[in-house]
Amino acid sequence: MDVQLKRGLLEACVLALLNREDSYGYKLSQDAAGIVEISESTLYPILKRLESAGAVDVYRKEYSGRLRKYYRLTPPGRRRMEEFLREWAEITKVYDFILEESTRHKETGKGDVPND
Repeated sequence: MDVQLKRGLLEACVLALLNREDSYGYKLSQDAAGIVEISESTLYPILKRLESAGAVDVYRKEYSGRLRKYYRLTPPGRRRMEEFLREWAEITKVYDFILEESTRHKETGKGDVPND
């Protein structure tokens, strides 16, 4: 998969998870595990970029005597996620077209390259 596309998809997954509830890094990586593999070394730079862009806020909350860093989606973060969804709808149309054309050509035999 293209690196830029994957990065965008991972960012969108993080935004979607934070849209559900505030969370901390390790839990985000575990929640994403059923959807996409995202290591903590990949996740934290994404969270930092989102924080720098104002898409997420950070706060600390005590857990078992330690402060845990939580991330919360901000209104600009919600708008960013909605923009991604609009873009994804366009990508899906193109993907569906390509898939449909590919399937149709396989069924009809059109588009096959003759053997030399």
